[in-house]
Amino acid sequence: MNVVVCVKQIPDPADPGALDPETKTLKRDVKLILDESDSYGVEMALQLVDAAGEGEVRLVSMAPNSERSGLATALAMGAASATLISDPSLLGSDALTTAKMLAAAIADQEVDLVIAGSESSDGYTGTVPAQIAAVLDLPSVTAAKAIEVDGGQVKVQRQTDAGYDDVTCTMPCVVSVTAGVVEPRYPSFKGIMAAKSKPVDEKTVADLGFAADQVGWKGAEQEIIDIAEAPQREAGEVVEDDGEAYLKIIEFLENMKVI
Repeated sequence: MNVVVCVKQIPDPADPGALDPETKTLKRDVKLILDESDSYGVEMALQLVDAAGEGEVRLVSMAPNSERSGLATALAMGAASATLISDPSLLGSDALTTAKMLAAAIADQEVDLVIAGSESSDGYTGTVPAQIAAVLDLPSVTAAKAIEVDGGQVKVQRQTDAGYDDVTCTMPCVVSVTAGVVEPRYPSFKGIMAAKSKPVDEKTVADLGFAADQVGWKGAEQEIIDIAEAPQREAGEVVEDDGEAYLKIIEFLENMKVI
């Protein structure tokens, strides 16, 4: 079984980062790391291939400046190879353009299952996995908390507000997984050393059959007009328990129309 995992390489969330004053977007000319949300997808794919007893896990990613640091982590975890899409014209690409690029890279491969995180830690659109499925004309299952392969089908427990739904889907398909679905393994020293020799196929926009004016800011046809800091959270009200504090709490909840 061949599983492709879409992974995003992002600036380290522990570093506040910086915004480009011209594009008003996050600067990505720094070392990028594997998005934690995608590490769950990598681990899930590795477990499914291990359970199948055959096949391999491949990665697809889109990042500037031929950045591979995040891919190196996923390769060290056990993925066999990677395809990296990197091209200066991709600057400013929206979610749909990203999905088209990833889908084009996936279309060149024989794949039984595509796995992605539900949403990236730096974008939070949550739309790319479903868009990839639409571009590839494949079934899509979102918010998976468990995946089981049974013959030519996948059985998914799809997370809902009330619990989960049991969903059965024919393969190939695209499944997005929720954070915490599995416990990602730590790359071993042997895995880190092995990752250095694993193939990473770098592709440009032209390699995938697109023109420069179909991607980036031109392809997205959007512009960021302004940015502003999020407002500071106001201090809450402290209720001293004088024996009747519950009355104040009830009044507060009534004003909020909670009760």
